[in-house]
Amino acid sequence: MGSQVLQILRQGVWASLTGGWFFDPHQSTFSNCFHLYVWIFLLTFPFLLYMVLPPSLMVAGVYCLVVAVIFAAIKTVNYRLHAMFDQGEIVEKRSSTMGEPEEEPAQGDGSLPRDPGVEMTVFRKVSSTPPVRCSSQHSVFGFNQVSELLPRMEDSGPLRDIKELVREQGSNNVIMTSADREMLKLSSQEKLTAEETGKRDRSSSVRRAQAIRRRHNAGSNPTPPASLMGSPPSSLQEAQRGRAASHSRALTLPSALHFASSLLLTRAGANVHEACTFDDTSEGAVHYFYDESGVRRSYTFGLAGGGYENPVGQQGEQAANGAWDRHSHSSSFHSADVPEATGGLNLLQPRPVVLQGMQVRRVPLEIPEFDLLDQDSLHESQEQTLMEEAPPRAQHSYKYWLLPGRWTSVRYERLALLALLDRTRGLVENILGVGLSSLVAFLGYLLLLKGFFTDIWVFQFCLVIASCQYSLLKSVQPDAASPMHGHNWVIAYSRPVYFCICCLLIWLLDALASAQPFPPVSLYGLTLFSASFFFCARDVATVFTLCFPFVFLLGLLPQVNTCLMYLLEQIDMHGFGGTAATSPLTAVFSLSRSLLAAALLYGFCLGAIKTPWPEQHVPVLFSVFCGLLVALSYHLSRQSSDPTVLWSLIRSRLFPELEERSLETARAEPPDPLPDKMRQSVREVLHSDLVMCVVIAVLTFAISASTVFIALKSVLGFVLYALAGAVGFFTHYLLPQLRKQLPWFCLSQPVLKPLEYSQYEVRGAAQVMWFEKLYASLQCVEKYLIYPAVVLNALTVDAHTVVSHPDKFCLYCRALLMTVAGLKLLRSAFCCPPQQYLTLAFTVLLFHFDYPRLSQGFLLDYFLMSLLCSKLWDLLYKLRFVLTYIAPWQITWGSAFHAFAQPFAVPHSAMLFVQALLSALFSTPLNPLLGSAVFIMSYARPLKFWERDYNTKRVDHSNTRLVTQLDRNPGADDNNLNSIFYEHLTRSLQHTLCGDLVLGRWGNYGPGDCFVLASDYLNALVHLIEVGNGLVTFQLRGLEFRGTYCQQREVEAITEGVEEDEGCCCCEPGHLPRVLSFNAAFGQRWLAWEVTASKYVLEGYSISDNNAASMLQVFDLRKILITYYVRSIIYYVSRSPKLDAWLSHEGIATALRPVRAPGYADSDPTFSLSVDEDYDLRLSGLSLPSFCAVHLEWIQYCASRRGQPVDQDWNSPLVTLCFGLCVLGRRALGTASHSMSASLEPFLYGLHALFKGDFRITSPRDEWVFADMDLLHRVVAPGVRMALKLHQDHFTSPDEYEEPAALYDAIAANEERLVISHEGDPAWRSAILSNTPSLLALRHVLDDASDEYKIIMLNRRHLSFRVIKVNRECVRGLWAGQQQELVFLRNRNPERGSIQNAKQALRNMINSSCDQPLGYPIYVSPLTTSLAGSHPQLRALWGGPISLGAIARWLLRSWERLHKGCGAGCNSGGNVDDSDCGGGGGLTSLSNNPPLAHPTPENTAGGGDQPLPPGPAWGPRPSLSGSGDGRPPPLLQWPPPRLPGPSPASPAPTEGPRPSRPPGPGLLSSEGPSGKWSLGGRKGLGGSEGEPASGSPKGSTPKSQVPLDLSLSPDISTDASPPRAVQDIPCLDSSAPESGTPTGALGDWPAPAEERESPAAQPLLEHQY
Repeated sequence: MGSQVLQILRQGVWASLTGGWFFDPHQSTFSNCFHLYVWIFLLTFPFLLYMVLPPSLMVAGVYCLVVAVIFAAIKTVNYRLHAMFDQGEIVEKRSSTMGEPEEEPAQGDGSLPRDPGVEMTVFRKVSSTPPVRCSSQHSVFGFNQVSELLPRMEDSGPLRDIKELVREQGSNNVIMTSADREMLKLSSQEKLTAEETGKRDRSSSVRRAQAIRRRHNAGSNPTPPASLMGSPPSSLQEAQRGRAASHSRALTLPSALHFASSLLLTRAGANVHEACTFDDTSEGAVHYFYDESGVRRSYTFGLAGGGYENPVGQQGEQAANGAWDRHSHSSSFHSADVPEATGGLNLLQPRPVVLQGMQVRRVPLEIPEFDLLDQDSLHESQEQTLMEEAPPRAQHSYKYWLLPGRWTSVRYERLALLALLDRTRGLVENILGVGLSSLVAFLGYLLLLKGFFTDIWVFQFCLVIASCQYSLLKSVQPDAASPMHGHNWVIAYSRPVYFCICCLLIWLLDALASAQPFPPVSLYGLTLFSASFFFCARDVATVFTLCFPFVFLLGLLPQVNTCLMYLLEQIDMHGFGGTAATSPLTAVFSLSRSLLAAALLYGFCLGAIKTPWPEQHVPVLFSVFCGLLVALSYHLSRQSSDPTVLWSLIRSRLFPELEERSLETARAEPPDPLPDKMRQSVREVLHSDLVMCVVIAVLTFAISASTVFIALKSVLGFVLYALAGAVGFFTHYLLPQLRKQLPWFCLSQPVLKPLEYSQYEVRGAAQVMWFEKLYASLQCVEKYLIYPAVVLNALTVDAHTVVSHPDKFCLYCRALLMTVAGLKLLRSAFCCPPQQYLTLAFTVLLFHFDYPRLSQGFLLDYFLMSLLCSKLWDLLYKLRFVLTYIAPWQITWGSAFHAFAQPFAVPHSAMLFVQALLSALFSTPLNPLLGSAVFIMSYARPLKFWERDYNTKRVDHSNTRLVTQLDRNPGADDNNLNSIFYEHLTRSLQHTLCGDLVLGRWGNYGPGDCFVLASDYLNALVHLIEVGNGLVTFQLRGLEFRGTYCQQREVEAITEGVEEDEGCCCCEPGHLPRVLSFNAAFGQRWLAWEVTASKYVLEGYSISDNNAASMLQVFDLRKILITYYVRSIIYYVSRSPKLDAWLSHEGIATALRPVRAPGYADSDPTFSLSVDEDYDLRLSGLSLPSFCAVHLEWIQYCASRRGQPVDQDWNSPLVTLCFGLCVLGRRALGTASHSMSASLEPFLYGLHALFKGDFRITSPRDEWVFADMDLLHRVVAPGVRMALKLHQDHFTSPDEYEEPAALYDAIAANEERLVISHEGDPAWRSAILSNTPSLLALRHVLDDASDEYKIIMLNRRHLSFRVIKVNRECVRGLWAGQQQELVFLRNRNPERGSIQNAKQALRNMINSSCDQPLGYPIYVSPLTTSLAGSHPQLRALWGGPISLGAIARWLLRSWERLHKGCGAGCNSGGNVDDSDCGGGGGLTSLSNNPPLAHPTPENTAGGGDQPLPPGPAWGPRPSLSGSGDGRPPPLLQWPPPRLPGPSPASPAPTEGPRPSRPPGPGLLSSEGPSGKWSLGGRKGLGGSEGEPASGSPKGSTPKSQVPLDLSLSPDISTDASPPRAVQDIPCLDSSAPESGTPTGALGDWPAPAEERESPAAQPLLEHQY
């Protein structure tokens, strides 16, 4: 603990004060001296120049030039040295182990191996871990290197020894076995003999060595046989070998990686012997290694691959290992005979050097990724860990090119260079660093020349200059304002940039104070732009600059890009009413858009107020300004600050070739419909705005030009204020309080309950209640009527006042203020109306009643109060958070520091209040220090809190290597697999969140608010970032399903009710019905969160998991699974479109021909009578007759359901193919189990392997399947998955699938509606995101103490959530505290006090939702935008988007309805309502006629056989079975006439879909030129001439018309009727009573989709009897 505190004081506190310089005892003397001398020079040089030389610009120029030259030289050398390491051109090699020097090759030797260097700031993560048994895979230098050394030792001659050959292999670590040493002994003896004889050809050996070296450098070194190596080298070994080649620092791995396979072993009875090979894991094999403590240990393998380890004495081996580094932790296989080896063999002992920043720890082997050195934490660990200089290390000299053709040798290391100076990666960055250092020098010395600093402040200012310049060479890492671990290159430029800005500001304010270019302006009693004002501002900036060391120590200034985004966002939001920004680019775009709109409006406003106004009239130009102001404000409020989707629309329209190219690159991945939906939604918004902006501008222009605001200005303003206050109070206070779970924290139930409140389990989507409709309607009235009227009234009155007194106001400034204020107030009212009524009320109360003399006009007063109220809201939230957090009766003691900090915070409450004021003013978080009661102010942040865009990346088969999928199943942890449910939840929220907020289902909301969604297993934090008019941008952070103990306690706190609490102080007197008790009401008021909704319905997936072990424990259950497996394979064979090709394939037929031989049986050991139903006990295997005895009926049924006939005999090719595939599938299951035992674990392992698609064909009898891989992919693989589903269904109804038809239909139904896939398959994610109804998977869960298999079943349904609104300042403060504690203060305690549960603030849940590595959410969504138009209920309530096409369609339908109604009224005198059916109520009358089962020859002959006489105005009356589309005739009336003959019996309704047929040439047609209903003979818009009147009275049949015979025959003839009978007349309901009772059979009419959705079709359903 003490060393950690000293480290923080040295590397954090002192380095922040000095700009990065501190004395590091772990660094070399040269590094510390260089840092000290550079910092002293930067401090004393400007101070001495100022004190000694006379003040002049010449001295400032010399100072800048010297600084520029020094920084340019340092940056150049640093850049060139890194380039030298990258090129790795080695010119000399030395080893401190041997006393004799090595031969130095010539400079022109081009065959020297190039050192790739070690780039210590970017280490790649290893994507795979080799198998447990292959311990040699973790070595840095293994048997393949030794094998390659042997021929090179033979060819190298006496001057080339093992030492140099090992160094050329790029490693200092050699892992040896006894067999290797024997080979090396023999090789060494031969080499000694060769040296004694001296007959070796030196030139030949050198050439051969060079050839081998070139082959090695090219990566073509041979790989030993598998019998020697066991398995190919791992990617970790290759990565290390490539990075550590020819470098003095060897990368070594923890010993736990080499021998992490230790299990419980038996030590007795083992034949202990020395391991002979790397892969020797036999019983009693002994391996030797060094652990992380430097102790040499032995590992002895026991039975079943287990083993145990023991420490080994060092007595007999110190001679051979004396030069070893005690921190060696690499794997080794040394035995007791190592000291007997030759001197060359001693050189092969590993001499690793612990990397600077490498902490040795035991790491479990079965991990998805082994991070050798995290690039984010590298520099931090460099500062923490001792740089150990191991005596036996290789020293390399590199070529450093001075001039073309001239170079010198430099012996240095990259690690030492990184510890000396920060690396700059590009030329632009180097130029920027030199330029900033010169600018800091010039501006700093300029302020010294101006005389702003005297006495000791001169030295303090020189210290500030030195700290800003030094940070460009060696910055503070990590800085107090750094949002990330490790080296942050952006933070290095913060000090010089802020220093330059402050110096320019000081110089500018001083110049303005001296010149006074602006006349003083008095605003609200404050005199602005006076000399004293500028001097005061200059002094504040000067003091702030002198406090730079302490400012950066406390982290009060963010990094530069964050500050830019924050400033632009604050200007846009508070100045122009903009929404929040999501990135610096969007902040620039949003502010530019606002400035462009303000510039356009400013011209109209200035022109309107510069001209005199007539009495009681408003100029046209001012009305135009008002119209454009409201229209532009409406349009800007509906646009997101992120132009990505808008740009994609523009690009697809203007540059379609770029869009096609991007689509071609994305075709490899499954298509995501979300981008297209977003583009369609944005397109609808733009089309709607095109119409609405014109309408709004015209209406506003008309209202403004009507002089209503001038004529009624004495009364209208107060009427509007009162109306806005009343509507706002009722809408945003009363209704949300009545809908809360605990209204006013007094009632125990909401007063206004949703329909789902009393349901235990939600069955469908939430129903829209009357109070939700009222809330949405009042919001519309408030946004689009009341507040625009308030702003227009204020604009008109203020403009009239300015015009009336032109000498009192500056017209240019006033026009600017009116434009900006109007734009801001209107956009704020459109985007966030819940807070506007309070702002308006405070404005009226303060400036009309309390201080009317301070009023500067209502518009400016309203603008100022909106700024003040936003800061007051922030202050209120901060004070609530602080008081709730430190309340004595609920304060938490998470650590020992809290015991000291809690009492210490009591006397500093006044300072805390001052910090709260400042943090509210600058929108900075107020965070608890280390989670205690001491609060400090952090740096300013935008509403999007995190500077880094962190999003969760799912690990599945699409982004991992195949070998890792087969061996370790990457991502097979619950957190990775469960993250998909939060991703689906994000998609659901994207469709409904904005609409639900508009309907008030989440209560009041605003930008920056945070909510928690809590369900049975889903707990997510939703952060609202951008809130616009009809759009919301949010981010969702999903927590673990099974969280920590602290998380579970907080989840219980937000999910449990308090209705049962009956306490009052210390007694329990009870409480009134539906009223909270005193204790419950008091406790709810002291929480930083509140429940706003207890039944929020959202679409999601219900998850059910069953333990597979319990379902397959007994053999009978396994036999059922195997049987379903076989039958599923047969099903997929019969359904395959390639069946004919498989049956006719000669290779397959030849391979399967022996199975038809008599007495043939496949006797594989994996088959047994206990699990195979068709096992032939007589032949001890699987035979074709036994297979047919069980499954032939199922094969024949599946073949009969196939469209094409196929041979189904027992010896047919189909049965033979099914038998071969079923045998293959079962053998693959046994092979995947890796065990012949009948235990459950191997069976489950094999089943899971087949489920994820790991089929391994090992038997030669099954190789025929390679003739077509679709036999595996399309038959066997889906067969095992379907078998698991059928086995699940077997538990609910065991006898359901006894019949082949039921089983066949069940498989077909599952195949259609169910997705069965492994969770690592990308198809699983695509199925969930596409809202597949049901999914099934087999999950292998590997926990710390469990290894189990679960069958996961997902069903899409509507889920119920509790919506908890959290104090947003609580979230921001806790997030900022976590960042400061983990990044700057370097607290690595996993049980630190700041993450302990605190129910009053949900501390653990909030801190867990931070971005990794600060928190540990399992899913963090990208920034997602939800639009109100995508909400189906809100769309149905308000209608679709308004566009020109929609208006045209509405006008056309309205004209059609009007035309039909007028035609019906003029021709028949009928009412207009009945004419909507297309003919005088005929449709209604027809529905009440006695039903007709089928047309008979009697009633069809009259209309179909007689000739049709031509007539100019009348056509033939259509018959029921005419050649038209079968629609009912329009001339039947109510009541129907009595028909002769007995009434027919009502036939049973026909089943099946009604056949469709195109309309014929009949007169009555459903489609016409004027709509869905038209008569072909009508003259005019509705049709042509010859159409009969739709409402002709009784008896008005023309002479030329054949009367319609409606007589019914009791004999129903179906032969003489056309194919479409009564089905074509939907109004003839077969179930209608004979008496003609109204039946409403109109609902049977299959109307087209567009007709059902159109408003014109609705009256058809309104006038039914």
